[in-house]
Amino acid sequence: MQLNNYIGGTWQSTEGADYTAVINPANGEQLAEVRLSTKEDVDLAVQAAKKAQKNWALVPAPKRADFLYEIGRVMKERKEHLAQVLTKEMGKVIEEARGEVQEGIDMAFYMAGEGRRLFGETVPSELQDKFAMSVRAPIGVVGLITPWNFPVAIATWKSFPAIVAGNTFVWKPATETPMMAYEMALIFDEVGIPRGVANIVFGSGSEVGTAMIEHPDVRVISFTGSTETGRHVAELGGRHLKKVSLEMGGKNAVIVMEDADIDLAVEGILWSAFGTAGQRCTACSRVIVHKDVKKELEQKLVEAMEGLTIGDGLDESVKVGPVINQQALEKIQSYIRIGTEEGAKLLVGGQLLREGALAKGHYVAPTLFTDVKWDSRLAQEEIFGPVVSLIEVADLDEAIDVNNSVKYGLSSSIFSRDVNKVFRAQRDLDTGIVYVNAGTTGAEIHLPFGGTKGTGNGHRDSGVAALDVFTEWKSIYVDYSGKLQRAQIDTD
Repeated sequence: MQLNNYIGGTWQSTEGADYTAVINPANGEQLAEVRLSTKEDVDLAVQAAKKAQKNWALVPAPKRADFLYEIGRVMKERKEHLAQVLTKEMGKVIEEARGEVQEGIDMAFYMAGEGRRLFGETVPSELQDKFAMSVRAPIGVVGLITPWNFPVAIATWKSFPAIVAGNTFVWKPATETPMMAYEMALIFDEVGIPRGVANIVFGSGSEVGTAMIEHPDVRVISFTGSTETGRHVAELGGRHLKKVSLEMGGKNAVIVMEDADIDLAVEGILWSAFGTAGQRCTACSRVIVHKDVKKELEQKLVEAMEGLTIGDGLDESVKVGPVINQQALEKIQSYIRIGTEEGAKLLVGGQLLREGALAKGHYVAPTLFTDVKWDSRLAQEEIFGPVVSLIEVADLDEAIDVNNSVKYGLSSSIFSRDVNKVFRAQRDLDTGIVYVNAGTTGAEIHLPFGGTKGTGNGHRDSGVAALDVFTEWKSIYVDYSGKLQRAQIDTD
């Protein structure tokens, strides 16, 4: 199976194109070949999007929203099929894959509802017989660059608000996980969305991503990925005066206070740290634990981790799937070595799993370090794998300081029964998302998603806030006085 670009409502020809293999990380099997596109392919897609956008912007927003309702309906009908494809190409367990597809379905229906809102404001004018208001206006062609770890959910966070706001888009999915983009193109085609509104160009970030950012007709770039790459996107986009929205890395922490429900905390940590094999920007990578309950938490975490089943995510009994590729394995392994060299104590895990049914996949045992120093590399740098560091603290103030010590600010969590501690934490934790008595992951689509510091640049995916990325504010003044009136000019 070859995956080719979807441009202007048609599948592009394969003549002269280069391809790379799409590999199932659970067993090493080739699933498909995906096109490695060129700058010229990007230009074709942008021109198709630009041509379509003029008419698309004139379609009433409720009518644009009708296409999202249809997309959501078809996604719902195909939920199991989409989840199966997602697990095969990305590796996350089938339960999580179903949840990710559901997130896309939810986003379709939620953003469709915005078709009858897209609210602006009316305000009183300072002058007599004058009307003042603001409206949201579409921007034009937008470029979407999405990661491999959430190959459909994040794409819907970006594409659906762009659609309902009257924009057209060019989407570059990750080369590791292009099959979900292909499935979404089939759905766009089936529901009859006008040609050129949705365009998909496969290929590398260095070639396709750079071409999108540099293209003069792409007005917005919405990027999710690593902080290092995001910084480059921001620099390049700034050079071309693009509006750039970045959602990047995290080094998220769960705080466990002395009055916490320890069993509940263990459940929250397991889900946050080892779901998606730790390959979430919201994954728990640090556990900041009060000294009075450290030993109890360690013991219960080790027992729970030893019971985790690891394997192919299509097996309903598996709780932890593979990581995405060999490069990810090597990075995770390097951080396990770093932790040991820094003097942290390895409690469980730490080894690659290469025997039996796991031999051909990319598996690493869920790993727990304790006695980790808050300022060590293990505790400061994003690993993006199933590795957790336990850091001991004496009180809430120290816990908050440790949480805020990293360069990221995406998600944080506190387990405590003390309402005063909880409200202090909500206020003082420097992250875009805060959970109370839950782990660091599990955002809902109707609230803003994003973070502070090295996690982002002030924009948000999801929720109504996503519309700010894909619209411009336009202020409109209507003077019906029949004479020239000048704001702020004295007339006495």
